[in-house]
Amino acid sequence: PAIAQLVCARGFAAGVVVSASHNPYRDNGIKLIGASGMKLPDEVEAALEARIWEALRQAGRAREAAEESAGQPSAYQPQVEPCLAEEYVAGLRARVGDVNLASLHVVVDCANGAATPVAPGLFRGLGARVTPIHVAPDGKNINANCGALYPESLQKKVVEVGADLGVAFDGDGDRAIFVSHAGKVVDGDGVLYAAARWMKEKGKLKTGIVVGTLMANMGLELALRREGLQLARTAVGDRYVLEEMLRRGANLGGEQSGHVIFFDDAPTGDGLLTALKICSIMVGRGCSLQALVADLKPFPQMLVNVRVREKIPFAQLPAVQQAIQAVEAALGEQGRVLVRYSGTEPVARVMVEAETEAEVKRWAGGIARTIEEAIGSKSCAPPF
Repeated sequence: PAIAQLVCARGFAAGVVVSASHNPYRDNGIKLIGASGMKLPDEVEAALEARIWEALRQAGRAREAAEESAGQPSAYQPQVEPCLAEEYVAGLRARVGDVNLASLHVVVDCANGAATPVAPGLFRGLGARVTPIHVAPDGKNINANCGALYPESLQKKVVEVGADLGVAFDGDGDRAIFVSHAGKVVDGDGVLYAAARWMKEKGKLKTGIVVGTLMANMGLELALRREGLQLARTAVGDRYVLEEMLRRGANLGGEQSGHVIFFDDAPTGDGLLTALKICSIMVGRGCSLQALVADLKPFPQMLVNVRVREKIPFAQLPAVQQAIQAVEAALGEQGRVLVRYSGTEPVARVMVEAETEAEVKRWAGGIARTIEEAIGSKSCAPPF
């Protein structure tokens, strides 16, 4: 998110982020940011990748040349601008105005990642009392049992120190997952609900539409409907959320994972900005995080990951199709089924929502077992 903001502010042609996002360090890759501050469209990334591979194929001696020059000192010395981090933080503070967080004690989980050098100071600078955790990156411990995907230690710390709330970022800082004073996790659905109500009251929510993904809980859809708002669903992925927001003229959207886009403030999800927004709403309402989301009643939901040896379209797997259709028929309008492949891992994701925990466990487990039998990785134990 810092790169996206700085690309726009400085008029750069592009930005490149070395990142494993919310994954372990060994999954490091790159994220490409265009001049608009937005991620490049799929077709542009595909075209760039094709050109790269073609160039590598044509450079028959590229590897040999690289090996011959290995160890030789480079004449190029990159110029680092230390003020860029401060510029990013100043931009965040400008987006929330003169909010005073002196009434809040916040536990900040930086996931041993990119938020480490900026997040604690940002909240302290706005008056909050801050208890930082997971702020000792060593190059390999990023996202390791901490951060947005693993809020357990944050829950424990919030209750232990009697904080008003906790927030966990992921490795590259574009997600934020919250914990209430009582240790209850509040995910992206909760953020969208709290922010949508606040923005509507202030006359700042455009179109009356909030954009979410197929993973958004049915409880969010029903809660927004009670407020006279509509949830528009799109494919999983922040770029698809943004595309739908642009298409519909919406200025609030996001994912259950904690990746939320406040489009009037930034063209991409920003965990630190999201945290500031939630804290500002708490101060503005004079209430706890738990009170902000009290009217949101999520349906029991279960997500099961099944490692697969290949990603065969589910339509070509009759047994899997039959299992999915059987669950959909049994649930009717009182639940949802979503089965998809991960975009980054050899994993099939099975999500089921229903009225009871017993139902979601039974139905999700049945579909997961069917996928495991059809295309499961032999090195992976069955999910149930």
